[in-house]
Amino acid sequence: MSAAAPLPVLRPAGLDLTDPGAAPDPEELRRLGELVLTVGAPALVLSLLLPLVVKPLLARWGVLDVPNERSSHQRTVVRGMGLAVAVAVLLAYGGALLAGAVEVDRSVALVVLAVAALCAALGWVEDYRGVSVRGRLAAQLGVGLAATGVLVSVLGTSVWWLPVGTLAIAAYVNMANFMDGINGISGLHGLAAGLLYAWAGASNDLTWMVAAGLAVAGGFAGFLPWNLGRGTVFLGDVGSYLLGGSLAGIAVAAFLSGVYVEYLLPPLAVYVADTAVTLLRRVRAGEDWYRPHRSHVYQRLTDAGLSHVGSSLVVTGVTVLVSVVSVLGLRTGPTATVLAGAFVLAVLGLYLVLPELLVRRGARRRTRAPR
Repeated sequence: MSAAAPLPVLRPAGLDLTDPGAAPDPEELRRLGELVLTVGAPALVLSLLLPLVVKPLLARWGVLDVPNERSSHQRTVVRGMGLAVAVAVLLAYGGALLAGAVEVDRSVALVVLAVAALCAALGWVEDYRGVSVRGRLAAQLGVGLAATGVLVSVLGTSVWWLPVGTLAIAAYVNMANFMDGINGISGLHGLAAGLLYAWAGASNDLTWMVAAGLAVAGGFAGFLPWNLGRGTVFLGDVGSYLLGGSLAGIAVAAFLSGVYVEYLLPPLAVYVADTAVTLLRRVRAGEDWYRPHRSHVYQRLTDAGLSHVGSSLVVTGVTVLVSVVSVLGLRTGPTATVLAGAFVLAVLGLYLVLPELLVRRGARRRTRAPR
C-alpha cells in the first residue's frame, strides 16, 4: 500500500502514484556516489574532528551526564556531543543546498534542514539549561506543525495530513531520545536509517532525500568512534533530538511527496515498536510511565547478557532486515508485499520477546552446568 493510494486526488499533479520506485539505474548510482563524496564524506569528517574542540567546551560548561534510574552506565561522563554531530550534519546538508546539489524540491529540502536544526537547538537548550516537559512538548509540536504546514502547502496535499505529520515528528523526536540509552545505538541507527533513506531517495528520484540521508548517515557514523572509545561521550538531547527530528522530517516530507510507506516506516519500526510496547507495559503495570527507567527492550538485552555494542547491533540488524524485506516485497508484487509485511511483524515480535528468550536460555545453561 502506498502513501498516495488512499487520497490520490490530493497529490501534486504529474506525480506517478502507481510507481513504487525501482533500483537506481547506472546514472542514478553515479549521482548517488557523487553525493556520498560531497555530502556524506564531509559530514563524516566534520563529525570525527569537531569533538576535539567541542568536548573541552562541554566539560567547561558542565554539560555532564550523571547516572540515574534510566542509565546504563555507572560514572559521570560528558554529554552534549550531539552538538558536534548537529553542526556536521547541518553544514554538510546546508552546504549541498548552497552548492546547488539539490536542483529541484529545494523548498522541501529546506524544511527538512529546518526541522533538524530546530530540534537540535531545542535539545541543546535542554542539555545546557533545562526545559520543562510541557515546554519541550509544546516546542516539538510547534516544529512539527510548522514543518508539515509548509510541506502541505508546497506539495499541494490535503490539510488532513497536518495532524499526522505534526504528531509523527514530535513523537519520533521523543522516541529517539528514549532509545538513546546505551553506547552505539544512536550512532548505528543514524548510520543505518540515513543510508536506507538515501537509497529510498535514489529509488524514487528525490535528490533532496538522498542528500539528507547521507548527511545523517555520515554525521552519526563519525560519532561512533567517540561513543565507543575509551573516552566515552554521549550525544545528549541535542544529538538524540537531531536524530529523531531529521529522520522524522525526512519521512514526513517523503511521504507527502508520494514515497511508499514501505520505504519510510521500516527504518523507524524498531524504535517505534520498542517505545510503544515499553510504554504500554509500564502503564498496564501501574508504573509512572514518565519517570526514568531501564525497561526498554534494548536495555533488557544488556541485562540478559549482551554488551552495549551487541544490543545496538541487534537493533540495527533488525532495522536493516525489515527495511530490505519491505522494499523487496513492494517491488515484487501484491502477494509478496503482504508476505513481507507478515515477515516484518514476525521479526519485530521476535525482537520484543528476545530478552525473555535470552534469560530462559541462560537459566537452562546454568541448570545443565556441572557443579
